[in-house]
Formats: sequence, C-alpha cells, structure tokens
Amino acid sequence: MTRKVTKAIFPVAGLGTRFLPATKSIPKEIMTLVDRPLIQYAIDEARAAGIEEFIFVTSRGKGALEDYFDHAHELESNLKKAGKTELLDILRSTNMDSGAIAYIRQHKALGLGHAVWCARRLVGDEPFAVILTDDVIMGEPPCLQQMIEAYQETGGSMVATMEVPVEKTKAYGVLDVAEDMGAIVRAKGMIEKPKENPPSNLAVIGRYILAPTVLGSLNKLKQGSGGEIQLTDAIADEIAEGRDVYGLRFRGQRFDCGSKAGFLQATVAFGLARDELKDEFADYLSDVLAMRKAAE
Repeated sequence: MTRKVTKAIFPVAGLGTRFLPATKSIPKEIMTLVDRPLIQYAIDEARAAGIEEFIFVTSRGKGALEDYFDHAHELESNLKKAGKTELLDILRSTNMDSGAIAYIRQHKALGLGHAVWCARRLVGDEPFAVILTDDVIMGEPPCLQQMIEAYQETGGSMVATMEVPVEKTKAYGVLDVAEDMGAIVRAKGMIEKPKENPPSNLAVIGRYILAPTVLGSLNKLKQGSGGEIQLTDAIADEIAEGRDVYGLRFRGQRFDCGSKAGFLQATVAFGLARDELKDEFADYLSDVLAMRKAAE
C-alpha cells in the first residue's frame, strides 16, 4: 500500500537570467501567462492532486513571491465595497492558509538536486512531489494528478516523461526503459543530458513523485553534469539500489516557460483557451499571419 503524497517542493531559487531585464526586479515565477503568474499554475496543479503542504526553496530577492500568497486585506475590502464579487473570488483563490507554505533558502546555486536536499527536514520520511514552475502543462486532469493516480498503483518513484526527437535528448534527463507498459514505463536507468547515444527518446520533465530514500542519495552531495548536484543522479541511484522508478507518459501539452519562445507559445495557448479572449485573440493572430504571408 502506497503512502499518500501530501507535500510538494517548488524549487524557485533561480535568477531567471534568460528574462532580463524583467527579472531584475521581479521573480520569474511571478511573470504572468494571460493574468496568472507561473507559480499560480503550479500551485493549482498541486492542489488538484491533493497536496496540502507547499515547500518553496527560494533565494535572495524572492520577497514578491512570498507576498503573492499573503492575504491582501485592503484590496479585498475595496473589491467587496465595490461589489466586484467575481474579482474578489479570483483574489481569494490565490490565498494560502497560514502554515500551508514553508520557505527554505538555497544559499548556493548547486542545482536541482541540491534544492530538493535543502528541504529534507520538512519532507522527513514521507514520499513527496517536486514541481518545476518553468514547465507549465496544459492537461486534464492536471499532470500531477495523473501521476498521483498512477503512483497509487505502482508505488516507488515516478517521473513525468514525454517523447522528444532524439537530437534534442541532450537537453534532458533521459530514461533507459526496462519495461514499456504503455502510459507507464519501468526504468532501469537514467542519464542526465546524454551527449550521444541516448538510451531512449523519453525525456524527463519537471514533475516528480519521489520516495524519501532519494534524499539519502542527495545526502552524498555528489556533483554531476555541469558541476551541479543532479536530481537525476539520485533517482538513478534508486534504480541501482533495486528500488522501482517509473515514468508516466502524461496526457497534455508541456510548455517550457524557462525560454522566451516557450513562454510566448504558452501565452498563445492559454489565451486561446479563455472563452472571453479566444475569438478576439484568434482574429488578431489570423491577421498577423496574413500580413506576414503577404509580406513574403
């Protein structure tokens, strides 16, 4: 019987240098797709999966991220007085209960594995999720909920995977597959950013459900690819120790919002998904494409 996953780690200590100058003064996680910041998409996905405790691994300059989840009493009061109940409901949906969020500082940028290790005392001996806010996934049910449902059947550890062109595997952690069961695969190894001869084209993206034993491997603090402490290496150690690791081919579309192109693609996709925006936005995009074609 698998233990319930109620804790999630959100590594949000990055500097967001690919989005300078915007990230000079605001955390990248506060940047918005349509009208919601990246972090809100991640939190909503975690809530839908039954997560109750939210652990943020932050760094200096992330105060706006912490403030975002606080109650804005004056703003709520003004909206209430103005009778703007719809906006008030939207605002209240962003609030987090006292004690639901914990903040841990990562003082050195030593990689994703190190960020997860920083939260070890809050995780304890429970299975936990890890959500990378750069990876925004449009899917129903949400990706982490799909993983939780699959994990209840498999146990062990689980990563979200998607198929990518072989030439792009060098940008991802890649699964070496022992058994392919369709939506779920059992891994016999993982390689971080293989330079050549990848074991498969199944790339690991930013959703994880991890057994607490992963933290034991991270305790060794071994530096891997790029001189960083890789979470992929710790998961590979799980396999080497004979513990099960699975990959889930999730249903949905993933956007790499850590890149400018991916962020723009996500903005278009989420904009077109909004009933109040889709018609006007689609007309505008059609006009832009028509003008580009005419100019060729």
